[in-house]
Amino acid sequence: MEIQPLQPNDLAHIPALLPPGWDTALPAIQFYTTSDFCFPIKVSIDHKIAGTGTAIVHHDVAWLAHIIVHPDHRNKGIGQLITESLVEMAYAKSCDTLYLLATELGEPVYRKIGFETETEYLFFKGEKPIDSAILDDCIVTYSSAYEKQIADLDHQVSGEDRMFHLQPHLSSGFVYVVDNIVEGYYLPTMGDGMIIATTSAAGQALMRLRLMTKDFAVFPMDNIHAVNFFQQHSYSEIRRQKRMRLGTKRNWQPAHIYNRIGGNLG
Repeated sequence: MEIQPLQPNDLAHIPALLPPGWDTALPAIQFYTTSDFCFPIKVSIDHKIAGTGTAIVHHDVAWLAHIIVHPDHRNKGIGQLITESLVEMAYAKSCDTLYLLATELGEPVYRKIGFETETEYLFFKGEKPIDSAILDDCIVTYSSAYEKQIADLDHQVSGEDRMFHLQPHLSSGFVYVVDNIVEGYYLPTMGDGMIIATTSAAGQALMRLRLMTKDFAVFPMDNIHAVNFFQQHSYSEIRRQKRMRLGTKRNWQPAHIYNRIGGNLG
């Protein structure tokens, strides 16, 4: 059994590892192999990839993502080996907080290593709200004049310094502005369409905009305004997923997340 960096020429073997419904993971894993802040690894048995996982490093924070074990090699400790290797790598890069979103299969492994549940993300799905096309006049397209406020707002809500992640997506984004103050923003090309807002008016308006092209949403259970919004518009909760942490607890604000980025970045 060998642990090595995952290379671009390994990508052809990844589809055989993916569970049903995980087809969309391949572009993300490909991205990891070419990004200098991502550290994907593989476990090989008899020269065949048995599992993979990635550490995504944001200065002193790391997210562990796409920890996947081939069905033929489950229950052999490979998932734990991958996770422990990524934890060790993140600590070596001076990260003091590690996050991940746990599948039902992975949660017992992560808990055994020492990860704690911080909250749960709720998955809602249904028809688009009838009034989804009614847009708020406070929503404007992104301008560089808002970049500093967005950076401050993102740090306040996420507890992370991750603006370098957001910057490639800003030009296609939308901002909710009241009296020149940014109360929220929506980045359609950032994962599943990230929405962060400090007021319920901003959050709900940006959700309506997003729901013009999406029929699902994922956000922390702490966001009661989002829960009420989807219940009122006949959306149904279809599942939950635990957000887990290892290391230093951070001051973040899950009640202001109206749609997550994705399973790899929260």
